[in-house]
Amino acid sequence: MKITFLGTGTSQGVPVIACRCAGCMSDNERDKRLRSSILVELDGLVLVVDTGPDFRQQMLRAGVAKLDGVLFTHEHRDHIAGLDDIRSFNFIQKSPMDIFAEERVLRALKSGFPYVFAEKKYPGIPQVMMHPISRHPFNIGNHEIIPIRMMHYRLPLLGFRIGDFAYLTDANYISEPEKVKLFGVKYLVVNALRRETHISHFTLSQAVSLITELSPSMGYLTHISHQMGPSLDLEKELPPHIRPAYDGLVLEV
Repeated sequence: MKITFLGTGTSQGVPVIACRCAGCMSDNERDKRLRSSILVELDGLVLVVDTGPDFRQQMLRAGVAKLDGVLFTHEHRDHIAGLDDIRSFNFIQKSPMDIFAEERVLRALKSGFPYVFAEKKYPGIPQVMMHPISRHPFNIGNHEIIPIRMMHYRLPLLGFRIGDFAYLTDANYISEPEKVKLFGVKYLVVNALRRETHISHFTLSQAVSLITELSPSMGYLTHISHQMGPSLDLEKELPPHIRPAYDGLVLEV
């Protein structure tokens, strides 16, 4: 399985254009973060988790020529706003795009993109095939996907475990029964927005504590705001088995 980090950033915090902090002013490409998303490739199956506002740019930058499906963690705009741009894959593949999300998220997609679901469709609009999912494992092709229930303050959302890899973004709470689903994972990705307490995201210390508790071979931080500062400085604060992820990072799992 190959994992590509399409984006490791967030919409949280001061817009880059108005900020002169060390992170925003850094020349290091690892500090140039698009909104959080990953590409998963396994045995010819190609999936994306979340289509944020940067989805089109991410697909072009990563040279993605084929996409079999999209998994959504939740319905916030920084994770769904790029849905319209799946139309390019519709055109190339001559088929609807498979969408996997909770019923609540599917309703939000229908509300946010009403033209996609209109009875009389305008030619060329995105074509989707909706697949409701829940907290229970499901299969895409021959591959099992294990949803992880988390909380984004009061909003329930899903992380996903695929084999030895798990991706947890935008959360600040995971119950003990849900943590059990993560035991034995070798590569764990956890959101870490900033150092200071936040109402709906893990802080740096909370993310490090969760990774330490679950004890993967390697832990990676994502959904990192500019408030965290330069990546090289952040690395110095972390133990060797935890690294800040960056856009374009590739894992062979």
